[in-house]
Amino acid sequence: MVKEIRPHDCDTRMLMQQPGQDLLPFPGIGHMLPDSGLPALLEEGFQLWRYEAEGFGPNGILMLFDGHDGSVLNMPEDESYVSCQGTALELLEPVVLAACKSGKLEQIRQNLQDEGNSHDICLSAVPVMLGGSSGCAAVLGIVQLAHEAENTAVLHSYALHYRACLYRRLEYLYIQGLAREQVLAEKEASRREAMLQATKRLHDQIHVASVLGEMMDTLELLYPHSNADLLLSQDYANTDARVQLITFKQNADDISAAAFMGGKPVVRQEEEGRVTIAVPMAGKQATYGVLRLTIDELEWEETELSDMEMLAETAGTAFENAKLYEQSNQLINELQLINELTKRLNQSLQLKEVIEFTTTDLLQIFQADFCCMLQYSKTGNEFIVLSTNKQELLHERFAGDYGFCGKILKSKEALIVSDYSERTAVTSKLMTLTDSQSLIATPMLVHAEVLGVILLTHRRPHFFSYDNYKLLQVLATHIGLAITNASLHSEVRRMAITDHLTGLHARHFLDEQIQARQRQDELGALILVDIDHFKQVNDTYGHQIGDKILTQVSGIIRSVIRDSDIAARWGGEELAVYLPSVTTEQAYRIAERIRTEVAKQTAPGVTVSCGVSEWRFEDGKISVESLFYRADMALYEAKKRGRNHVQVG
Repeated sequence: MVKEIRPHDCDTRMLMQQPGQDLLPFPGIGHMLPDSGLPALLEEGFQLWRYEAEGFGPNGILMLFDGHDGSVLNMPEDESYVSCQGTALELLEPVVLAACKSGKLEQIRQNLQDEGNSHDICLSAVPVMLGGSSGCAAVLGIVQLAHEAENTAVLHSYALHYRACLYRRLEYLYIQGLAREQVLAEKEASRREAMLQATKRLHDQIHVASVLGEMMDTLELLYPHSNADLLLSQDYANTDARVQLITFKQNADDISAAAFMGGKPVVRQEEEGRVTIAVPMAGKQATYGVLRLTIDELEWEETELSDMEMLAETAGTAFENAKLYEQSNQLINELQLINELTKRLNQSLQLKEVIEFTTTDLLQIFQADFCCMLQYSKTGNEFIVLSTNKQELLHERFAGDYGFCGKILKSKEALIVSDYSERTAVTSKLMTLTDSQSLIATPMLVHAEVLGVILLTHRRPHFFSYDNYKLLQVLATHIGLAITNASLHSEVRRMAITDHLTGLHARHFLDEQIQARQRQDELGALILVDIDHFKQVNDTYGHQIGDKILTQVSGIIRSVIRDSDIAARWGGEELAVYLPSVTTEQAYRIAERIRTEVAKQTAPGVTVSCGVSEWRFEDGKISVESLFYRADMALYEAKKRGRNHVQVG
């Protein structure tokens, strides 16, 4: 049986060094011979010749000998028809050796005695010459009765016929070998072309998922009957079941970990005739994973390992480039988000607006279920909820050491929680109320001080990525600055419209508010309040006590009026209160209450006089000046009537 092997499966030079291997008509035939080399081929040719020569071949015992050392290649099992049974091989050996040496036909006759009988026999050794350096390839040994012996011409014809059969066999092997090598060459060319196209396709991809999918498709195309997997060293969200996360097991059987850690391919023989190959997938910066292939050993050749290494190297480079491309796109998107959010933050200096649209934007950017922004009060050592889409928590207060906010206040570092159900050490009302499992939180730092905390949650565990975690920290810096600026602006504006002594609004703010109310309301009332004999209080007790009295009266007024009413310092010891949508009668009662409470609560005790006026929509010309004028005239009338009095204008 002919073994189907490639030239590299055996050493052709060793075969050619053996005598008779250089068969002139078929150069390079050595690697195409049967398993046992030329002797087996000679015997195959001999069997073919005997089959074709049956009926007109030589009578007698026919044997085949090696033409180089005279060893027996083929002999018949039954020689009973010759009386010299058992001695034919011994008689032929010297004749065959002589033919091997001379390269010519050798023939001798002998008389043998067997149980008193005499036999004349002819021993012939016919060399089979192949020509060239091959010389005598084989010797046909023939034992015949003398009277049946053929002449030399017939014997030479036997050798020529045998050589023709041998050449036919060689021709068959030669053509079979060429066809096999052609098939293998075409297969190799096809694989090389597939590798080239795969390389091109891999480098054409700019997305990580596309690179991974293309690589796995190429492996399945090249090795259709194998099990191909890709084990990544980093957690990557991919829907392809063939792409998994590598696990580093502490045992010698973990071929994937061995290939990843060693940076070299590992091949292992498995049971049931299978082979597992693990090749690291590396780029210029790092090793990203391992290509693992399990295949039948009959379909795997060691030379294909270099192809897998090339594919893994190409895939590693393409994966790295795709990762860099996606990271650059992500960075651009993050910068755009930061830029857009910063623009929006800078468009408003109203603290409420800043907080509200920041909460909305954060929910959209991170696709979070819930957002909670808390401000830290250093004086009370507590967190106050400024904004949240969980209304039950709005304006709630938490101790400075409570929950995740307390941890952030202490460390001044952001944190991420993948699965809250597995973390019981920290209590969080937000996580409990919203049934959330994922959390990213970061402090809003201004000058290394914690201004507040931003919490983003999602009901699904492992929802937020490390990139989300980093982006939130960057955005928190801008949000913190915007809140600080809005707070400062609010404070400056408050100071601009507030009298610093009494805490009431300034007169110009009162004028602006009355004008605005007169454009939208149907009526309103104004109360002017004047502290009686205030100059005398200053002269008697001093200006500090006078300021104290003024502050006490302002506090009483604030306690009496509504939140929608506007109290202001009109000038000196005179105060004003505007009451939107209030009639004269209602304003009079409020003024009376102010007068009564001032007399009761001030120390040293003072009294006040009040002038009340109103405006209505149906009046003629409505103005702030006329409203103040009428109230001032009423106040003047109250003082004329002995002070500590309320007068309606």
